[in-house]
Amino acid sequence: MKIRTAQLEDLAILLDFEQKIIEAERPMDITLKQKEKISYYSIEDYIKAEDTEVVVAEIKGEIIGSGYGQIRNRKNFFRQKQLGYIGFMFVKEEHRGKGASQAIIKYICDWFGSKNIDEIRLTVYEQNPRAIRAYEKAGFEKHLIEMRMKY
Repeated sequence: MKIRTAQLEDLAILLDFEQKIIEAERPMDITLKQKEKISYYSIEDYIKAEDTEVVVAEIKGEIIGSGYGQIRNRKNFFRQKQLGYIGFMFVKEEHRGKGASQAIIKYICDWFGSKNIDEIRLTVYEQNPRAIRAYEKAGFEKHLIEMRMKY
């Protein structure tokens, strides 16, 4: 398995991965538009950005997974001026459980380290225990609980 920086030539595959993520998450989030096509990410802009590292996992030249790391500014009351944020984690169904997500996370964390970023965060739906286990395996711990209500 090879992890590498995504290129603009990968965009069509990455846009398909994004739609697969949305399809999986729609049942977990009633606030999402359920019928129309939506987009979470500006993947093309992220590929071009200095503060974002979009990566893909390949096996024998086939892209089987993705993720991004993004450096985000923090408010002035935090110790760190910036943090790393991980998103767009996707691995094709037939390649899950083979270490792709761990390899992607490690690559992104190493990229953050090269930028002197030592606080890394991500968000995950509580109803996605497989993803939660993968993130915990990589060393992430639960930190905040986001709550909502419809009024």
